Amino acid sequence: MIIGVPKEIKNHEYRIGMTPAGVREVVQHGHTVIVQAGGGTSIGFSDDQYTAAGAQLLGTAEEIFAKADMIVKVKEPQPNECALLRPGQVLFTYLHLASDPKQTELLVKSDAVAIAYETVTGPNGGLPLLAPMSEVAGRMSIQAGAHALERAQGGNGTLLGGVPGVAPGKVVIIGGGVVGENAARMAMGLGADVTLLDRSLGRLKELDQVYGPRLKTLFSTEENIEQHLVDADLVVGAVLIPGAAAPKLVTRAQLSIMKPGAVLVDVAIDQGGCFETSKATTHQDPTYEVDGIIHYCVANMPGGVARTSTFALTNATLPYIIKLANQGYKDALVKDVHLLNGLNVHRGVVTCEPVAKDLGYPFEKPESVLG
Repeated sequence: MIIGVPKEIKNHEYRIGMTPAGVREVVQHGHTVIVQAGGGTSIGFSDDQYTAAGAQLLGTAEEIFAKADMIVKVKEPQPNECALLRPGQVLFTYLHLASDPKQTELLVKSDAVAIAYETVTGPNGGLPLLAPMSEVAGRMSIQAGAHALERAQGGNGTLLGGVPGVAPGKVVIIGGGVVGENAARMAMGLGADVTLLDRSLGRLKELDQVYGPRLKTLFSTEENIEQHLVDADLVVGAVLIPGAAAPKLVTRAQLSIMKPGAVLVDVAIDQGGCFETSKATTHQDPTYEVDGIIHYCVANMPGGVARTSTFALTNATLPYIIKLANQGYKDALVKDVHLLNGLNVHRGVVTCEPVAKDLGYPFEKPESVLG
């Protein structure tokens, strides 16, 4: 199989779909890897490293898409990239289609086979290809939120860890999954006063057993969220419904009860955001203010620490890339129900039920479209 790795073109996106080490592994399985020249140079992967690993370098994304049987990326294809997809060509990347009707329309029209990292499941019910970036985004949410709290950035001037004689900042985290736990770890590490809300009592018990009284846990209800918005300096939205649009858990009206200069960090923005006032931003212009509250809603947060993120992501995706290449996408999907769950669009048909439901497409079960 010919596997193509184009350079990412989203605003301030420096990650790349495969490391030189990953290329070497795939080539050893007898496959050809073509990488766009300069695709990894900004994070320390030179073209020479890729060629030494066995990759072939091509100058443009158009050449990559024209020759590859499977495209491996990081972020969702932009409209001009969707136009390059061929019928039957496999696309393996993050998609987040439920909040992106335009991309869904273009992928359906492309007649390509789109497999989304974020809906591939694991044997224990997790999301193994989403988890690495969720870990990064969870940790970054506190780093970004702490910076946004600085007065020069529009925040209320609170230091999350406080100092002797001064109380620490209050951090509220909505969602106790991978993002939420990693955000809590970072916030507690800084010395903040941290409260985490989730709707799973089992998950809250797990977190309590790990972190004890350092982490305050609460069952997530509208009333509990509202009560804790009042004193919060930083609120992290960390809610995920796999494949579906995120629920809106903080309304615009509730911003009025928050402290002026408090910060909202919406890690769910890829799935439409979990705050009513959220809109996607970029690393170039990451924050905006609504009713005195600072919003940080960067849609590719892990791209800010692109080197760490690339290693973390490709550690997880490489076995699946090899499986798809070795077996062909149809056999690989049929033989692995967890990988099959990643199939979102197949030859013009939406095969992810939450996406079909949210965007109004007919749904077909993925096993049925594979024959």
